[in-house]
Amino acid sequence: MNIRIQPAVFGATGYSGFELVRLLARHPGVKKPLLLRRDGESGECRDLSHIYPQLCGNGGFPLKSLSWQQMKDAGVDVVFLATPHEFSRDVVPEAIGHGFRVVDLSGAWRLKEAANREVYGFANGSSPLDRSAVYGLPELHADAIRQAALLANPGCYSTSIILALAPWIRGGWVDLEHGIICDSKSGVSGAGKQPTPKTHFVEVDGDFSAYNVFGHRHTGEMLEQLGLNGASLQFTPHLLPIPRGILSTIYVKLAKPVMAEELEHVLREFYAGKPWVRVFGAARLPQVKFSVNTNYCDIGFALSPDSQRAVLVSCLDNLLKGAAGQAVQNMNLMFGFDEKEGLQ
Repeated sequence: MNIRIQPAVFGATGYSGFELVRLLARHPGVKKPLLLRRDGESGECRDLSHIYPQLCGNGGFPLKSLSWQQMKDAGVDVVFLATPHEFSRDVVPEAIGHGFRVVDLSGAWRLKEAANREVYGFANGSSPLDRSAVYGLPELHADAIRQAALLANPGCYSTSIILALAPWIRGGWVDLEHGIICDSKSGVSGAGKQPTPKTHFVEVDGDFSAYNVFGHRHTGEMLEQLGLNGASLQFTPHLLPIPRGILSTIYVKLAKPVMAEELEHVLREFYAGKPWVRVFGAARLPQVKFSVNTNYCDIGFALSPDSQRAVLVSCLDNLLKGAAGQAVQNMNLMFGFDEKEGLQ
């Protein structure tokens, strides 16, 4: 494969940023990524391999402060942002204005509805990019992703829940008036690299806790992408004492009694040809360890004896399919690579 894509990355020092650089560095269709420094990022660190020595074999990854013109001169084709949403909200319009295609891993551009964006408290209000940004869930929006100038990479929890529910909701198999309960658990890396009192080892180890009940930022993504109103879905996230991985347990009432084989067929048909979703069906439920360190989202379910209720279980790695891996999957679609390139 001829090398033809030059990526640049803001926010490479975080967990998702590191995973993104690691994936891009081994991708056969891209040049070595340029790492762009944000003000105050990583103190005096000048090379990412000083923070993540496992990158040393790739020859060093210096953090640089480059102007937009210098990035153009370097031949940058796509800018990734693994940054806080406030930074992305400020910088992305400039990047788009200078003609760069953008993949943003933050929540800055995921939401279309102003009411759903309120949870972020954006200081600059609405933007025309709110409407034009493409929600980067390849299994649902591949055609739009291929043409995207601004790609909003989905949230980790959102990905696990939307992918599990979309086939059944779109097919009319779920009784939406009865409501859907989504109970999700994530490893501590999902909270980011910045330490907080709630993410210190002595606080997390041996514990299991719910947080942001009725107020998590990913809820709006689920509502918009699944076509639901706020009264139809309850999402409660939990913090697991593990480094990475998400398991979502989703409770639904079915629109009518149905056989497990039919529900499994719906899932398999919906995701036929989608390489990064594995359908376990009713035979075996996914587990965190099956998908961790991969770009897979695993989906399975169990059906009640009366065939009127079902429990979906969805698992993924929050740093890969929930962040950096999905960003590379989106880049592959945007630039004409095979969807699996650099992710196997």
